[in-house]
Amino acid sequence: MQHPGFFDRAGPFTLDELVSGTKITLPATVNPALAIEDARPLDAATQAHVTFLDNRKYAPQLRTTAAAACFVREEFATQVSPGTAALVTADPYRAFAQTLARFYPGAGRSRVAEMGGEPGPVHSTATVEAGAIIEPGAIVGREARVGRGTIVESGAVIGYRVTVGRDGYVGPNAVLTHALVGDRVVVHAGVKIGQDGFGFAMGSRGHLKVPQIGRVIIQDDVEIGANTTVDRGSLKDTIIGEGTKIDNLVQIGHNVVVGRHCVIVSMVGISGSSELGDFVVVGGQAGIVGHLKIGSGAQIAGRTAVTHDLAAGGRYGGTPAKPLVEFARELAAVKLLAKRKKV
Repeated sequence: MQHPGFFDRAGPFTLDELVSGTKITLPATVNPALAIEDARPLDAATQAHVTFLDNRKYAPQLRTTAAAACFVREEFATQVSPGTAALVTADPYRAFAQTLARFYPGAGRSRVAEMGGEPGPVHSTATVEAGAIIEPGAIVGREARVGRGTIVESGAVIGYRVTVGRDGYVGPNAVLTHALVGDRVVVHAGVKIGQDGFGFAMGSRGHLKVPQIGRVIIQDDVEIGANTTVDRGSLKDTIIGEGTKIDNLVQIGHNVVVGRHCVIVSMVGISGSSELGDFVVVGGQAGIVGHLKIGSGAQIAGRTAVTHDLAAGGRYGGTPAKPLVEFARELAAVKLLAKRKKV
């Protein structure tokens, strides 16, 4: 059965309606009455969608997108795919955020459990398979599903339409919203999964919140340590691959994709839209900036600052990240310099 989704969508809206109240002028060749059903990223948009380009790293996708229209700065207007209307604006991200807010006016308000005044901890529309254990004080919200053999501890919340698979564990005070969780997944105490990502269109007039309408997908056999947070995607999904083990106090941003059987140690921060391949190891307190690709099998030492893509199978350390052998030589050289006597 296909999941019904977590958000209600308004619309469709015509192109003319979407640009009304802005300084955007529709190209003369564009039909202002063209109906737009939704907002999507460049690589997923069709002729029913509007999209945007704000980061030049994704310019190649601009040339191939199938979107009906795209918010772009003037410098990219001539690079828009044929058949896609260029909606020229000085701030494409802000324009897109305003459009998302029209399509998803309720996205900023978490529905969490939506008990609707029901007296019990499990909503009447929820599905709890035989053999699942819901401890006193836990809440299973409207249309949620909990699989056989899964334990949901006291104080935990399984939110609206969240699915948790079989033989799993959800620890005390963990909160799961906007998430689809596989089998044999262990979620320790205080974990927060599915809260909205840190998305703002910043500007001199203030910072406009960008609705976050994606999900979190947790595949089978994942373990997530205490007080770790996993933000839901902005447009796409945040994905944690099967068998991955995540320590305590880790922050995973929106749209992040973590591959299979990765190990992420305590206090790591992974910024939005970065992608880790399979069997990646990230040491404690390392940080990965957004929109990067970390190749499969890469090993990142503790406290490393990753500011660029890393090749598969490499071992890295330092700030910024560099091959571990090179980083070790730098440390040795600095140590020798420090021991030198003044002449």
